[in-house]
Formats: sequence, structure tokens, C-alpha cells
Amino acid sequence: MIPTVHLLPGHHKRARFGYPWVYSNEIRMDAEAKKLPRGALVRLQAANGEPLGVATFNPHTLIAARLLSRDPAAVIDEGFIAAKLSAAMALRERLYPGRCYRLIHAEADGLPGLIVDRYGDALSLQANTAGMEALLPQILAALDSVLAPKVVVLRNDSPSRGLEGVAQEVKIAKGELAGPVELSENGARFLADLQGGQKTGWFYDQRDNRAAVARVAGDARLLDLYCYGGGFAVAALWAGAKEAIAVDRSETALDLAAKSAALNGLALKTVRAEIFEELERLASDSERFEVVVADPPAFVKSRKDLAAGSRGYRKLARLAAAVTAPGGFLFIASCSHHVERALFDEEVRRGIGDARRSGRILLSSGAAADHPVHPLLPESVYLKASLIQLD
Repeated sequence: MIPTVHLLPGHHKRARFGYPWVYSNEIRMDAEAKKLPRGALVRLQAANGEPLGVATFNPHTLIAARLLSRDPAAVIDEGFIAAKLSAAMALRERLYPGRCYRLIHAEADGLPGLIVDRYGDALSLQANTAGMEALLPQILAALDSVLAPKVVVLRNDSPSRGLEGVAQEVKIAKGELAGPVELSENGARFLADLQGGQKTGWFYDQRDNRAAVARVAGDARLLDLYCYGGGFAVAALWAGAKEAIAVDRSETALDLAAKSAALNGLALKTVRAEIFEELERLASDSERFEVVVADPPAFVKSRKDLAAGSRGYRKLARLAAAVTAPGGFLFIASCSHHVERALFDEEVRRGIGDARRSGRILLSSGAAADHPVHPLLPESVYLKASLIQLD
């Protein structure tokens, strides 16, 4: 028998409707609830006795319960997780056949707090909550039964694990890695560092946006800022760009980008620099590019950073617009959870205006379809992007 956690009177309606989170101030935090271990499985029950489902529970966090099933009789075991994995894989293979995609995207795939990226026979996994950490043996067993991967890397180094009270670590749970792994995206080949790279090794969320940029990059000169593994630059070269320059502050990222280009028989110029400084230098040298990509890491990591961070997007838009040729294209993105779409768009508009440029928005987009959104959790949307032609 798993324990029951009771909600306070009048606080059950969202959970009944299927909202996947229950906050600590909605729960009757009595002595029994407080002593439950982090990540424990619990049955949720309204104050009137109505069963609400099965969830993982952490009495020490703001989001105290994360719903796994609205069926109060559900058994959360290897079979339950395997069914979620199979459904997620069927969807991904329909969307992006080829075994390279985000396989599990947390709440939207029914496994809150879990991220799994697939690179053929290799998987990179993040258990971002105490609940997913507690279920890790069943998750690994289910992955074996459904996918039989050769390599599984645990990228359990996200800051959210600290908030959940679980240790941060990076380790190989299965198999061996001799170096970066190869993936295929939009017809081109890339390398991803699953152990030392950012996040889970690659940013599949920009897949469709990279394809959109590549469509306007034929015979163009492209500048890829915050290039990481060269996703935009290599995709553009693959689509026929005449030149691509990849800029990043990380020598490791630039080396990976250059190797990805070489894997496709392409030549990529790399520059190690701080982005704002490099943009100012390029502008002073009267450099212009037909396509400019600005895909920075999160400028706003918490709400206290919102004012300064949002101004950063305005400055980035201004500097990037200044080196975009007339009639050229600027792609700019934000992965900051705390920056809402309207605010991001406003800062980009202001930045373009500061550069005394005008133009037209061709695409206003988010993450690729293998990063779905739970319909009752719009606050989980994080990626905002715009493709703009500048006059």
C-alpha cells in the first residue's frame, strides 16, 4: 500500500481536471505527510475523500506532488513506464523517423521531471525530480525492454535536482563511451558530447528552426552566434550557404562544431569570442551577413534576473541587426522560462528599432514537436524564436 496525501478543502479542482502539479500550500501537510521520503509514490485524495490519482511526492518543495496517473488504482512500475516509453517512441518515429530525437519530455509524455534524448543506440537521461530519481531503476529497466540501448548516460547535473534535495552527478549507467556520438538531423550529421556537453548533449528543440534558417541560407554568408555544436551553421552549409562563421566562448564547443562540419565534408570557420564584443567589432569593421543567428543560453535564470536579462535580449537584437545585411535575415531566440513570449517579442522589436532597422517577421516559433507541451501546463513553454527579414 502506498500512502495517501490529502488536499486541503477546496484545493482539489485543478487536480481533478488533470493539472499535473499540486503545490505544497494545497496539501494538508500534517506530520504523516512531512515525514514521507522525497520522491515517494502517493495517492492523492481530496478533502471530501474523492480519489485524484497517483503522484510522486516531495514534502520539501513548492511543487509537492506531480501526477503520474489520474487512476487511483494505477501501479507505477516498469510496465507502466514501458507503456509511456512505447507511446512516446511511436509518436517520435512518426514525427522524425531515424532514432534521433527527444524521446521523453517530462509532463507532456506522462513522466513528470524526466527527460530522455535519443541518439540512435545511445540515450542521455535527466531525472530532474526526486520522484524520477526514486523511479530510476524501473526507468532503466523499461528503457532496456523497449529500446535495448547500448549506452545510457545519466546527465543528472541540472540545478533543479538541488532544489529537489537530490545529488547532482554525471555517469554512465550502461555501456561505454569513447567520445562524442553521432546524430542525424534534417539530412546532415552532427556530433554530440553526452558527458561534457550542455544539457543532454544536443538541442533537438531547435531542429525545425534550423531547417527554417537553412531554407533562407542558400548562397548566403551566415553568422552563427552562441553556436555550441554548430547546429545552425552546419545545417546552413549543408543547404548551400557559401560561408558560415560560428562564434562561441567555448573552445570545446567550437571544436565539436568544426568536427561536425568535417563529418559532412563542409568547411566551417570558427571564432572564439565573447558575443557582444565580437558583434561590436564586426559592426565597426562594416561586416555584414545575409543571415545572422543569435541563439543564446538563458539570460534570465530566475525572476530576480528578469529586468536585466530581458534588456540583454534587446541589446542582442540591436547588435545582431547592425551586422545583418539589407534584405537579410535575423533569427533570434530565448530559452529563458521566465521571459514570456510577449516580453521577448517586445525586447526584440525595441532592439531592431534601436538599430534603426525595420522589416517583417516571417516566423514566430517555439520548440520542435518532439518537445510537446502538456495542454494544462502552458507555463512549461520555454523556447521563443523569431525569424525576421530586415530592410
